[in-house]
Amino acid sequence: MPDTAITGPTAHPTDPETYAPLHADATALLEGWQPTSPNGALARDRTLRLLGAGPIAMSRQHRPGHLTASALVLDSTGSRVLLCLHVKLGWWVQLGGHCEPTDQALVGAALREATEESGIAGLRIDPVPIDVDVHPVRCQGGSLHHDVRFAVLAPPEAVEQVSDEAEELGWFTPDQLPEPLAGGTVQLVAPALAALRRSPLRLAP
Repeated sequence: MPDTAITGPTAHPTDPETYAPLHADATALLEGWQPTSPNGALARDRTLRLLGAGPIAMSRQHRPGHLTASALVLDSTGSRVLLCLHVKLGWWVQLGGHCEPTDQALVGAALREATEESGIAGLRIDPVPIDVDVHPVRCQGGSLHHDVRFAVLAPPEAVEQVSDEAEELGWFTPDQLPEPLAGGTVQLVAPALAALRRSPLRLAP
C-alpha cells in the first residue's frame, strides 16, 4: 500500500491531506500577494497552478514540484544579511527548506526554518512575502522548488550557530555578498530592506 494512503480515521503522517491547512494558507497568501518583480509574478502564477494539484503540492513527495519556504535574515540595523554555505549545494544561500506536516502557515514554516538553521532565538518575520522563485532541484530524482521567501529580522546582539544544513554561516553587507552565491539570493536584498522599512518589525531607524 502506498505510504500516502489513509489507513484509518487518523491520516498517516505523510498523507497529502495532512497538508490541507498549509495548502489553504499558501493559496490564500499567494492569491492576495502583490509581486515585487515581473519574475516574481510569473513564479507566483506558476505556483498557484501547482497548488491546483491539492495539498500534495506542499509535500516533497510531489515530484512535479512542491512549495518550500525561505527567509532572508537581516541584523537588527538592517545593514547585514545572514547567509548559509549549504552543505549539499556548495553555494551561499538564504535560510529555508521544506514544509512539514505540522506547519499551519507558510510564514510559520519560513520562521521555523530560519530559527533551526541560524540557531538564533527571537527572530521576527514580516508575513508578506518578498519574492517567489521556481527552480530545479534534485528532490525525488528531479523536481522543482516553488520557494516563497520572507524577510526576517534578528534581535540585537544575535549570535548564530551552525546547523547540520550548513558548512558555515556568515553576516554580509549587501554590497559585499560572498561567492559562489545562489542566483535567486541577491534579488531578495532590495525587497527585504523595503519590507523592513514598512514593517513594525524594524528596530532601528
